[in-house]
Amino acid sequence: MNAGDIAFPHLGIYLENVPKSFTVFGFSIAFYGVIIGIGVLAGILMAVHQAKITGQNPDIYWDFAIYAVIFSVIGARLYYVIFSWDNYKNDLLSIFNTRKGGMAIYGGVIAAFLTLFIYCRVKKLNPFQIGDTCMPGLILGQVIGRWGNFMNREAFGEYTDSLFAMRLPIEAVRSSDISENIAAHIVEGINYIQVHPTFLYESVWNLMILILMLCYRKHKKFQGEMCLFYLGGYGLGRFFIEGLRTDQLLIPGTDLAVSQILALCMFVFSVIADVVIRFRINKKEKQKNF
Repeated sequence: MNAGDIAFPHLGIYLENVPKSFTVFGFSIAFYGVIIGIGVLAGILMAVHQAKITGQNPDIYWDFAIYAVIFSVIGARLYYVIFSWDNYKNDLLSIFNTRKGGMAIYGGVIAAFLTLFIYCRVKKLNPFQIGDTCMPGLILGQVIGRWGNFMNREAFGEYTDSLFAMRLPIEAVRSSDISENIAAHIVEGINYIQVHPTFLYESVWNLMILILMLCYRKHKKFQGEMCLFYLGGYGLGRFFIEGLRTDQLLIPGTDLAVSQILALCMFVFSVIADVVIRFRINKKEKQKNF
């Protein structure tokens, strides 16, 4: 394989010279950044659309998006740096060099939720209503954004020979992402690795969540339920997908993947919260009818 090639041999897909970036007036622009930008814009437009069809003021969401995007980027970077501290502790200025990668979606999500509650408190808005309206946009952004990982040849899993196995040239990926298991399956004379395309798994999973979310939103029982739907749905999928990845961020001093633990906590919290809130709603309705 050439350095720019990507293949899914069992699907009969062979892509040649897939670029990581392009040049405009001598300035290199990464496709990763462009795709993330498209995902962010699509997410905002989705949230604004949801606001319009539910009779809300769309200007609120344009305003909120400015803060959410800024702090989500900061949060995504901080999350990555904190759990990859050994890579930055001897060169603190490199923390600000995001052109070499190093963003974690969980940090962005956490920052977005914190921004949501602070924004709504200041503006005296219902954070659960705003959150429910934003959730389809958030998950849509993730559906699109994961394809930035495809262009970067990153966020892949362990060796596999399954139907969706993806081949990447060894020279196109970071050496730190090649696990012992992957290396053990590199046959002498070939220059590629064959791995799980976990970016694809997560993108498809998120698309399924989005479809279910759009189908269910009119039947929700309480404000904030779509937020729980997102936390539970995304958390469940990410827990299993994260277990396949070779670039896991670990809790310092352990072999535990922080994103996998967080995913499990999100799922458990969302299920318990949904059950408790529904129980209270049903109890109140029974008391009223009685």
